[in-house]
Amino acid sequence: MADTKREIERKYEATPDTPLPDLTEVPRVAGVVGKGVAELDAVYYDTADLRLAASSVTLRRRTGGADAGWHLKLPVAPGVRDEIAAPLSDGVPDDLAGLVRVYTRGLELVPVVRLLSSRDVQHLVDADGALLAELSRDAVVAERLHGGEGTAQWDEIEVELADGGDPAFLDTVHKKLRKAGVRTAAAPSKLARALTATGDGPAEREGGTGPARTAGDHVLAYLWKEVAAVVAHDPGVRRDLPDAVHQMRVATRRLRSALRSYRKVVDREVTGPLIDELKWLAGELGVARDQEVLAARLAERVNAVPVTLLLGPVDARLTAWAVAGAADARKTVIAALDSDRYLALLDALDALCARPPLLKAAGGEPGAVLAKAVLKEYDRLAARMDRALSLPEGEERDHAMHDARKAAKRARYAAEVARPALGKAAKRFGKRMKAVQSVLGDHQDSVVAREALRDLAVRAHAAGETTFVWGLLYGREEARAQAREAELPGVWAETSVPRIRTALAR
Repeated sequence: MADTKREIERKYEATPDTPLPDLTEVPRVAGVVGKGVAELDAVYYDTADLRLAASSVTLRRRTGGADAGWHLKLPVAPGVRDEIAAPLSDGVPDDLAGLVRVYTRGLELVPVVRLLSSRDVQHLVDADGALLAELSRDAVVAERLHGGEGTAQWDEIEVELADGGDPAFLDTVHKKLRKAGVRTAAAPSKLARALTATGDGPAEREGGTGPARTAGDHVLAYLWKEVAAVVAHDPGVRRDLPDAVHQMRVATRRLRSALRSYRKVVDREVTGPLIDELKWLAGELGVARDQEVLAARLAERVNAVPVTLLLGPVDARLTAWAVAGAADARKTVIAALDSDRYLALLDALDALCARPPLLKAAGGEPGAVLAKAVLKEYDRLAARMDRALSLPEGEERDHAMHDARKAAKRARYAAEVARPALGKAAKRFGKRMKAVQSVLGDHQDSVVAREALRDLAVRAHAAGETTFVWGLLYGREEARAQAREAELPGVWAETSVPRIRTALAR
């Protein structure tokens, strides 16, 4: 895919006559170097109903200037976006269209706005001539191409941080500009301003939540947040960004857990099929995430082996295994995200939040309704823990501990939903569930690691290599699992105390 850069900038209102202060008085700025005026012609693409703009995503084809081409900008934080560039072409590049598929969902991308900008560029440089930031004064003319026929024009000032620069530098420039009377722009981007100035802007998303007064309000607020997280992490998964798969999978699991835990609030008979689809998506994402976690764990274990004991091509075999596994897992994930099934799930999630099938309990007092659901999950976990702790060491106990781990995670997520209503009691409960989950999770990771180590040993043996290191690591993982099993009763004892029920039930 094309070049990617992190864009960090500030925007300001201006007129053709707005004076700029002496920016060499800003700390670190030794000079302001004029770079001339560039004439820019940009056409912005979106769906007819402006789905990209509604999510603060911009896609444009621009000519003129030093970076002519296609540019996709994805929001990271206020004033921070990732800009992905592709060469000029007549149609939207497939790579960029794929990255916004989670928003477009099969709808055509059409030209919606054209912006003509006359850009006067100045570089703020330090004593060595290194670029600190680029300041541009833009005279903009906007023309609506779809959804209206209006035009608009305005002037603005942008200050964009140099690649790799310290964002705090923009704060110092901002203070100087503000002191000189230059006001922060009201619109977050040129496109946003152009849309509102030339016709209708993007519609507010249906089903947005207001103040949380009832149990249903709290559950819906949580669902909205996690649906937004699934959508937001989709482009990162496609770009293979670190931790993107994990975060998207967590959001998917949280949604599924909330729908299951709060079945007295949101009708389970209606959400049942949606829960099944969320389980499918989490499973597809899990292939990549589990491979990522396992590869990192085994690499850490190999690195801990003394060099004198590293017999055979251990690193090479582990690397080859990890690379092949990651490639296969990524194919699985991308195939899932490119499927019609996934798009149907996204539409169903939107419909759920916009028109939730609420039950009578949804209108109840949040503290009582939410606490009851959390305690039910706690009781479910307690039953599974009792069974796991009663079993002798072996495969059956391994499975029982894994089941308990899933119950601990579900109880923790239930507490997350309730935390705004229950406050510190839910927060403390969540921390205790996380402690139990951590012990059980490390135990399960050890079980999975031993399976992988045995497979690697079999492959090494078949290739005529020594299996000494794989056996050594297997034994260490076995010992780690035993240590976790010994630790579990104490951790659970800290959790299973009467005051948990008393605190949550208040």
